[in-house]
Amino acid sequence: MLFNSLHFIVFFICITCTYYLLPYRYRWILLLTGSCYFYMAFVPIYILILGFTIIVDYLAGIHIARAEGKKRKLFLIISLLANIFVLCVFKYYNFLNSNISSVLNQFNYNTPFPILRILLPIGLSFHTFQAMSYTIEVYRGKQPAERNFGIYALYVMFYPQLVAGPIERPQNILHQFYEKHTFKAENISEGLKLIAWGLFKKVVIADRFAVVVNKVYNNPSEFEGWPLIFATFLFAFQIYCDFSGYSDIALGTARVIGYKLMKNFNSPYFSSSISEFWKRWHISLSTWFRDYLYIPLGGNRVTTYRWYFNLFITFLVSGLWHGANWTYVIWGSLNGIYLITESLTKGIVNKLYLSSDFLAKRKKAVGLFSTFVLTCFSWIFFRAKTVQDAIYIVEHLFSNLQSSIKLLKPSLLGSTQYDYIIGTLALIILLGTEYLNSRISISLWLKQQKIATRLLIYYLLVMFILLFGSFDVQEQFIYFQF
Repeated sequence: MLFNSLHFIVFFICITCTYYLLPYRYRWILLLTGSCYFYMAFVPIYILILGFTIIVDYLAGIHIARAEGKKRKLFLIISLLANIFVLCVFKYYNFLNSNISSVLNQFNYNTPFPILRILLPIGLSFHTFQAMSYTIEVYRGKQPAERNFGIYALYVMFYPQLVAGPIERPQNILHQFYEKHTFKAENISEGLKLIAWGLFKKVVIADRFAVVVNKVYNNPSEFEGWPLIFATFLFAFQIYCDFSGYSDIALGTARVIGYKLMKNFNSPYFSSSISEFWKRWHISLSTWFRDYLYIPLGGNRVTTYRWYFNLFITFLVSGLWHGANWTYVIWGSLNGIYLITESLTKGIVNKLYLSSDFLAKRKKAVGLFSTFVLTCFSWIFFRAKTVQDAIYIVEHLFSNLQSSIKLLKPSLLGSTQYDYIIGTLALIILLGTEYLNSRISISLWLKQQKIATRLLIYYLLVMFILLFGSFDVQEQFIYFQF
């Protein structure tokens, strides 16, 4: 079920009310049952896959904690292989099979392996990575093995972040399932504000921008010049508002019942470098790769060339994590190249700023602009359906700029003048709010205002969502496919 659906609203109200009415000792059962229902609302049979990995990792955690020496590593490997096996079968099998077939066909051989006609279980990469972090942390001795099977299952299946994160570490969330969360008006207020802000991003901005993005990127060969630039610009904000909107709603729904999930986004488009961008974007995944891949590879505690290799491999794998398609591999590799280039040119860039007062005074602005442009360029490969489409877009971004500006007419891009106006206004509100929040804490500022002022602001936000939200066609959250 989608967070922006009536189904979820009814589900959320029922779960929340029942949660506070139930005695403390039964609440985890309610949350686990509700999470199972939430997941089964998509494709019911796939809960068996989730159940398989939960059982394997639960038992592996207990055996890792009990074992000594090489046996501990053996149980960890079994756990990791089980999770990777599930990922490979459902997410990467057909990708690998088709690429192997292409190579073999060059030598007039046919692959003996069939194409699997299966759907990718929703949110597979998210809950798989969360499960893997548990066994790794138990192996490292940073987390005791969870003995209550139901609580461990809830750790993996907690419905607010089950299908699109944040990817929680066991140290942050497991202990919260044992805590008694009493009804607090402050939690309800903070949670509902996060939910409203997330819905604003999703239904007012992301789903509205999706119309133009889909029109152009589904048939890129029909466009050139400004429509390609415009659609790429809109996609940068579509994916941000879609994914960060989901994260806000996830944090909000958890907060309403007293749980605290990690912040997943921190105004990434206000970054003045690519390295800063990746500290602000999808923080739970970035830190996952940092802790479980980049640092084990040696991080930056190695020779310079090995450090560059570690960076590149980390982002290459990150791209592959997002999807079984060469477009994602190129997107991840491109970001790895960005970071390596940033490191290589850091000294030259600093000297350039020092040599020019004009540039020195505008260092932040130049950094913001260049980071945004580079990020938008990489999004082309992320959004394009095929590498061929991405190459076409790159080659025709600046073709016929003078004449193609006429193609920005809303009706030619499947949109309306009304959508353009509302989308622009909503984007200004989003960026203005994030800019102000970087200067002052808006949450703290709101608490200091009179109740009438706060209620007016909340009322305006809700009305903006209801009046200007795109509810005609409910767009699935982009990251559900990962």
